[in-house]
Amino acid sequence: MREPTGDQYQLTHETPNGTLRAVITQVAAGIRQLTLDGVDLTEPFPADTTPPSGDGIVLVPWPNRVKDGRWTPVAGGAEQQLALTEPAKGNAIHGLLRYAPYALVACDAHSVTQSATIYPQLGYPFLLDVTVRHELNDDGLVVSIAIANVGDGSAPVAAGAHPYLKIGGVPTGTLTLRVAADTHLISDERGNVTGSQPVEGTRYDLRAGRLVGELDIDDGFADVRVVDGVVEHAVTAPDGRTVALWGDANMRYVQAFTHRSFATLAAGEVAVAVEPMTAPANALNTGEGLHRLEPGQSWSVRWGIRPVGFGAGA
Repeated sequence: MREPTGDQYQLTHETPNGTLRAVITQVAAGIRQLTLDGVDLTEPFPADTTPPSGDGIVLVPWPNRVKDGRWTPVAGGAEQQLALTEPAKGNAIHGLLRYAPYALVACDAHSVTQSATIYPQLGYPFLLDVTVRHELNDDGLVVSIAIANVGDGSAPVAAGAHPYLKIGGVPTGTLTLRVAADTHLISDERGNVTGSQPVEGTRYDLRAGRLVGELDIDDGFADVRVVDGVVEHAVTAPDGRTVALWGDANMRYVQAFTHRSFATLAAGEVAVAVEPMTAPANALNTGEGLHRLEPGQSWSVRWGIRPVGFGAGA
């Protein structure tokens, strides 16, 4: 029987702090498992299931939501209507490659590169080639996403990813979540952005960290702090071990989501998604954070997951 996420690419790398392993899927170029010496760094899911709640997938050509699935190119043009892939809330969500298989470009013991094409379709009349590379190194996992406009129209694009961070053996509710962002994006009951506010003095100020178990959020953040060209968010265990999520300077937005009905967890347990994004929800309409690719142009972003305080180097 074939796996519902297609081919499974097993990566391994010996780091100074132990053996890093990853399982990368063909469908959605997702992370099904990431471990250091057997300790989960992300929420794993079984090979015989689809990614629960978007676990580990790549989000292109937009992350998060488009309200009602409708958008009008900010540079002009006819209104577009996307398929409503979040029907319960009437939105289009997480791009166009969530359930698409990628083609293998290259693979070795510690890296895999895959590619997929977004063809002109309902609500998105552009032709793009997307290449995703996952690589293990001494610091952790590095993910590179490249988007090329191979059509004849000016294409608006954004990118993101949907990892759930974890420290295996530690209840996620006892982890401290730190989100290095100065602005909270206010959203309605459908998850669509209606405004923004400084995090200072609000329950959304996660810059110094708060316990995951105390949070009930599915919220976007802007004005992510960039230090030496890198953004960084993290979860930290009571013993000091940390799983950091970093991104390049393109990742100026992030979504944080405390999920209390995650498919692979027992009742009462919580999972936490930390989703790096180059643009916020509804960017196809607002233009905020949107990148425009002219025919023949390409654009790339990088993000990754780094364990800190594990193993011999702790």
